[in-house]
Amino acid sequence: MRQFTFILIFILPLAAFSQLNPQSKKITKKFFPDLDIEINTPGFSKKKGFTNYKMMMSFINKLIEKEEGVTLSFIGESQKGKPIPMIKISKNSYKEKIKIWFQAGMHGNEPAGTEGILYLMDQLLNNDKYSYLFDRIELVIVPMVNIDGYEKNNRYASNGLDLNRDHTKLMIPESNSLKNAFSNYGAEITVDFHEYTPFRKDFAKIGDFGISNIYDVMILYSGNLNVPKILRNFTNDIFVEKAREVLEKNDLRYHDYIVSRNHQGSIHFHQGSNSSRSSCTAYALTNSISSLVEVRGVGIGKTSFKRRVNSTFLVALSYLETAYNNVENIKQILIKSKKSKNDAVLKSAPNISNSQITCLDLGTSQEIVLDVILHDKFNAKAELIRERPHGYLIHQDNKLVLEKLKILGLTLSSVTSSRTVKAAKYIVDSCERSQMKYEGVFMQNVQTSTENIVLEIDKFWYVLKMDQKNANLAIEVLEPEAPNSFVSYGLIKTEKNSDLPYFRLLKK
Repeated sequence: MRQFTFILIFILPLAAFSQLNPQSKKITKKFFPDLDIEINTPGFSKKKGFTNYKMMMSFINKLIEKEEGVTLSFIGESQKGKPIPMIKISKNSYKEKIKIWFQAGMHGNEPAGTEGILYLMDQLLNNDKYSYLFDRIELVIVPMVNIDGYEKNNRYASNGLDLNRDHTKLMIPESNSLKNAFSNYGAEITVDFHEYTPFRKDFAKIGDFGISNIYDVMILYSGNLNVPKILRNFTNDIFVEKAREVLEKNDLRYHDYIVSRNHQGSIHFHQGSNSSRSSCTAYALTNSISSLVEVRGVGIGKTSFKRRVNSTFLVALSYLETAYNNVENIKQILIKSKKSKNDAVLKSAPNISNSQITCLDLGTSQEIVLDVILHDKFNAKAELIRERPHGYLIHQDNKLVLEKLKILGLTLSSVTSSRTVKAAKYIVDSCERSQMKYEGVFMQNVQTSTENIVLEIDKFWYVLKMDQKNANLAIEVLEPEAPNSFVSYGLIKTEKNSDLPYFRLLKK
């Protein structure tokens, strides 16, 4: 019996390890060989584990020591009290510059994002061949957003919520700190660096022994129809396309962001995203060229870690170089995008078609092409549209709404004198409330109608005008049917036949 117990104790850790890293050495050698390059970041100074917070801060402090034009500040604290660092690189130059925002480590189990950004910092500050970039760009880096999760190799923040599902409901302290810093900076280009899981539960049902995602890098740009088309196209055609060229040149496989979903027992694939609950769309709605980069890595430990870190570095550097080479064009595109006044799209549907994706067959260890049903959100179509208002009117009693709007970087003007205005109120025609929590809230699904009224306003009212940089984000959070609105998240509780506590402004 003792011998049997010993065998179990010995075998169970091995089984757990194999579940943590399901990728065989044969697959790694054939498809994802690691690189023979020197990377001096902290994660490569240890055989096991990844860079922790203490190591990262020591590395950053040594890196920027006596470095002119580089500053370290802290945007807030994690829930366990650790300051969240932000590094700004702004060298002196008389030329017009582009403001760029890089962030990583929103999910604590995606280490190559943070490690890749530290590698980027090391190269930018210690390799003279990159110094020219700062003649035309200014760069802010938040290398580890979710410190508490990162220290535990855990996806979630300390309160159990997902930081990259919190960009409009803002229920995580780190989200509020990040959004405040982002709003204050006014970035023109933003990139959020992640890793993704190549071995999904859905994949085990495909083929004899399952499949794996084969792409070293997947890149996401927003398909949200409230992001002006000129901005969506420019992001893809200029920035993402250049990153594709760099990845191909370095023999790395790439694809637009895809993820599997179970549809009534069948596995479909979704391409792209239009959800403002995550960073890519939330930032794009602030009139910023925005992308999210997913490197193949979650669940495979330190396998191919140099390859993964270098992939992050290559895409990050590509965005910097593309920005440097397109300063005037970027400025003009952002001006045109801000002037776009399309109707508000409250709901949209993806384009569904038969397609093909390349994947890795685990039974044969071969690259195969799979026929799939693809839900393409890059080419979505509007399903519910409402006329764009000139603004929104919010009474000072709605403190929660006003506070979140300000964190989102939306400017609110006080009404200076009493007057009457032409407005529209929202009437809730139907309301269904979820019985189970999603990310800390009971979701609401509402349908509303609007009724034109004459509204008396005074000094106790605020006006959110729609001629500002982040105006399209206001549509996402204030139009009640939008899937990531304050109403949909239950932050504004309502019921059938009630009026919502804010109004649409119909004329300037």
